[in-house]
Amino acid sequence: MEDLGTGRWAAELEELFLRVGGRFSRVEPRRRMRDYVRGLLGPVGRKNGRQLAEFAGHATPDGLRRLLAGPRWDPEEIRDDLQGYVAEKLGRPDGVLIIDDTGFLKKGTTSAGVQRQYSGTAGRTENRQMGVFAAYASAKGRALVDRELYLPKSWTGDPDRCRAAKIPADRAFVTKGELARRLVLRALASDLPIAWVTADSAYGQEWGFRRFLEESGVGYVLAVPKSQQVKSLVGIWRIDQLIGEAPDDAWQRLSAGDGAKGPRVYDWAAAQLPVIDFFDGAEPTHRRWVLARRSLKRPDEIAYYLCYAPAGATVAELVRIAGSRWAIEECFQAAKNECGLDEYEVRRYPGWYRRITLAMLAHAFLAAMAAAAIERGAEETVPVSSRPSPWQKSEGSWQLAIST
Repeated sequence: MEDLGTGRWAAELEELFLRVGGRFSRVEPRRRMRDYVRGLLGPVGRKNGRQLAEFAGHATPDGLRRLLAGPRWDPEEIRDDLQGYVAEKLGRPDGVLIIDDTGFLKKGTTSAGVQRQYSGTAGRTENRQMGVFAAYASAKGRALVDRELYLPKSWTGDPDRCRAAKIPADRAFVTKGELARRLVLRALASDLPIAWVTADSAYGQEWGFRRFLEESGVGYVLAVPKSQQVKSLVGIWRIDQLIGEAPDDAWQRLSAGDGAKGPRVYDWAAAQLPVIDFFDGAEPTHRRWVLARRSLKRPDEIAYYLCYAPAGATVAELVRIAGSRWAIEECFQAAKNECGLDEYEVRRYPGWYRRITLAMLAHAFLAAMAAAAIERGAEETVPVSSRPSPWQKSEGSWQLAIST
């Protein structure tokens, strides 16, 4: 990689700073913001206030800490700029918005929202804060684009505790599903081109969340538990029972996208659900589907999905969207490892949003630079000549086309 102070990286980072710089009314916090983001992108061992200050050449960490606690700047405005930046650098008409949550390990009881709670990412219950995030993914790349801090009832029911952590007085208890709905609403109102939404079963099992997406006119592929009920013309089935009735030839082997070890290949079964809620005989613009993913090595391991897709969507497209959900896990890993998403020391509510937003901004910059590098490589690559495959399918069977 080029040094942050030279070449394309410097020009792109300066463009990003100019984009968000107007959100700071004074020169000092604007300069500190630039130093802070440069530190998040730099070779800093642990990206806390003290080490970021040392990297920036500050005598003490007080200035960078005041950036998160003192000056009046709105992280929601930076978030809006971030979404515009990602739309410009990574946007594609078939873009996918991915919803998931991740935990931040914390000691003590004073950090806003902290308590012992389960994290699906870690797979265990620990003392942590939980954030609900949205990531945007397309063929160009992926980046985190929004966030909300989850506040358990142990916090929202204790006004004195909330006041000490600078949590707004009107911040009532909100489920993670409702936080996800807010993230989707903001993303749909932004410049991000979004055709699909995907999420794990914690969100997919909520009927209200699925209905909200349908009313918004956006397609979805949402994981659901095996006990999920599905309506059909002959009654209500559990989705695992419904998939269990699928004939052998309903399963097809497809890749859900490339992973660290190559294509993620599974057996997939999909079926459209009957249309039961359209009026005046009009053909529906979207159809609901059930989808299942079966492991090749462990066929008893099956994941289930409910889908809402434009008429004419293919099973391969649904599989692609289901596979794109892993992109947010990659975003979490990259943002934590490379941009210090989880290495903050702030305890109060406003500081959390400011630190997390700046870390997301740094991560979006890396995603944009990676996309630009791939695009340059494609332009410099000599295209390989191709020929049509002799294998062709006609009337449901494969045939060899022999040219004369």
